[in-house]
Amino acid sequence: MKPFEMDFSPILISLKTASAAIVATFFLGVFAARRVAALKSRQAKMVLDGILTLPLVLPPTVAGFFLLAVFGVKGPVGKFLVDFFSVKIAFSWEATVLAAAAISFPLMYRSARGALEQVDPNLVYAAKTLGMPEWKIFWKVSLPSALPGVAAGGVLAFARGLGEFGATSMIAGNIAGKTRTLPLAIYSEVAAGNMEAAYDYVIVIVLFSFIVVAAMNYFTVLEKRK
Repeated sequence: MKPFEMDFSPILISLKTASAAIVATFFLGVFAARRVAALKSRQAKMVLDGILTLPLVLPPTVAGFFLLAVFGVKGPVGKFLVDFFSVKIAFSWEATVLAAAAISFPLMYRSARGALEQVDPNLVYAAKTLGMPEWKIFWKVSLPSALPGVAAGGVLAFARGLGEFGATSMIAGNIAGKTRTLPLAIYSEVAAGNMEAAYDYVIVIVLFSFIVVAAMNYFTVLEKRK
């Protein structure tokens, strides 16, 4: 396949999916990191951290299986959405977002938690002595101080969502023009013997990965200059 004949839908679907997923992942990851970091019980912190990090160590197909079991038309959440709202999650574009968010969440969470735990406690204590409420301390003191690390986690989570394959194939399928993301397009072209088309998609995803690495290095430099 010639470059000008490339089907751009997998690229657009991947970018839309990763962009939508990072919005949810960013806020959920930062919120979870703040809650876990604030826990006093070491045992509770270990248990919650293990649960929230689990998708990072599970094979993506296993994570996709659990998503399908919950959000499929026969799953508890999926059946509820179909029965009461006529909304089907499985094998839709929304399923690609769900898969990308679930798999990339641990990266965002762990990066945010690490960055928040490195915030100088003296800044927090000073804010408390000034009478600032907890939510204001977080938004005005903790988060700005941890921003380079949090942003680096966001970039990494975006890249993970962009390259998600296993969970996406389980819950969203490989529907051309609908749920076929870049990794699925590469797999499909190789399976069909269209190596030239596969090379085109590989070049695109390598370029995206290079941009992500550059962004990661940039935020790492910012964090070291703090």
